[in-house]
Amino acid sequence: MKTLRLVLGDQLNHKHSWFEEDQKNVIYFMAEMRQETDYVTHHIQKVVAYFMAMRSFNYWIQERGWKSVYYHLDDKNNTQDLVQNLQQLIKDHQIEKFEYLAPDEWRLDQQLINFCKSLDIEWQGYDTEHFLTKRKDVEKFFEGKKRWTMEYFYRDMRKKYDIMIEGDKEPEGGKWNYDQSNRNKWDEKTAIPPEKAFKKEVSEITDLLEKEGVKTIGRIDPSKFDWPTTRKEGLEVLDYFCAHLLVHFGDFQDAMHTDQDFLFHSRISFAMNCKLLSPTEVIQTVLSRFRESEIPVIDISQVEGFIRQILGWREFMRGIYWAEMPGYQTKNALENRNKLPEFYWTGDTKMNCLKHSINNSLDNAYAHHIQRLMITGNYALLTMTDPSYVDEWYLGIYIDAIEWVEITNTRGMSQWADGGIVATKPYVSSGSYINKMSNYCKGCAYKVTKKKAEEDACPFNSLYWNFLAEKQEHFKGNQRMNMMMALLRKMDPELLQKHQAKAQDVIENPEKY
Repeated sequence: MKTLRLVLGDQLNHKHSWFEEDQKNVIYFMAEMRQETDYVTHHIQKVVAYFMAMRSFNYWIQERGWKSVYYHLDDKNNTQDLVQNLQQLIKDHQIEKFEYLAPDEWRLDQQLINFCKSLDIEWQGYDTEHFLTKRKDVEKFFEGKKRWTMEYFYRDMRKKYDIMIEGDKEPEGGKWNYDQSNRNKWDEKTAIPPEKAFKKEVSEITDLLEKEGVKTIGRIDPSKFDWPTTRKEGLEVLDYFCAHLLVHFGDFQDAMHTDQDFLFHSRISFAMNCKLLSPTEVIQTVLSRFRESEIPVIDISQVEGFIRQILGWREFMRGIYWAEMPGYQTKNALENRNKLPEFYWTGDTKMNCLKHSINNSLDNAYAHHIQRLMITGNYALLTMTDPSYVDEWYLGIYIDAIEWVEITNTRGMSQWADGGIVATKPYVSSGSYINKMSNYCKGCAYKVTKKKAEEDACPFNSLYWNFLAEKQEHFKGNQRMNMMMALLRKMDPELLQKHQAKAQDVIENPEKY
């Protein structure tokens, strides 16, 4: 039976069982499409990375002698629409059966479901064989529970897959979670090895994007593209992380610094999210390095902090996505309506923390989780930005952003737009937290230590108190907000009024700051 198999750009799983079968009557199909480049404005490095990864994967298929059809963006047969492309291929190649891997984005999942319903040939969908859980596993785990707490799910996953477990289902080292050990400011003495660099030439793709008029954001040096876009490169970055960065990953995973774009972070998120690397092999590689480490010996807190992100958080967020979509994409529990300031696209602001975090994002299509959560996300929430604008920015700017992982982290964790499904309280802070975890406040035009809404006081301070005052009705009964609200009630009314006046000026005139 002549079969057409669709492979999407984030389904580049070399280890999938499809590739262990007889390929005699199979044609694989991949396409660079305006449908995907244009549904949101992406970072140019993100588009380049996907095109490079897809082309490399197609080459891998063809060098094995298997049949494939690959549409470049400017291919004359490319309609730029997934369904139209599939319809034409089925007709031209007299396809008798259509097969696809289940998409990880709801919009694509619905598009393919509707397409398959229209077919008059056989069709079948398959699992991508990447994640450790099925779509509905997280929902089933918490069935009947009032709160979905990631920690309980994470512990269950540790037991289920026997990861860092001793004896009768007890955690190795005596603790399930070493998060308290993972909150150190970088001391500027612990040496940080440079990131694993590839310096690839990608001008062919950047020229193509310019020729075709694809709108992008961000910056790129076409002669020095550094992201891993093949399985081999992904494994090299993973091995480099284990050999040189894992030893201090946990210590400084929340730290931020003006001179460091990546610190001890792994830079494998893109390779994982397009499935060049599997979570299982990443976890096992990290554990092997941990077991074998001698000089220097790797502490358990470094390893647990990393594995928690993959085995716990990554699978948990995907589970929430499939439990809550499509309604999740319109949740706005705090009723925020403001727009993102223009400096999110330029980095042109006097606030040092935002300037560095945004420029890091524009330069590298990357920022680590605390920069995303407690700098750009914190500011967006404190200025009461509509979560739809926040979603659009995060989905576009980061190389690892796919909706299943982006929207749950922004609309849920960062913006508390889901009303507490992901996080029990909003992740907001004044400038003091930023000062604690970074050197951003040094040399800033604003003084983080000034608490009385002076002109040169850190805008985060006034925004923080204004947010609590504006949204206090939303947090009645939320025990985790009690301490913040108690401090708000104790504040001198005149001082609070000054904070609110300054916050309003920041919100209405962000270009001044």
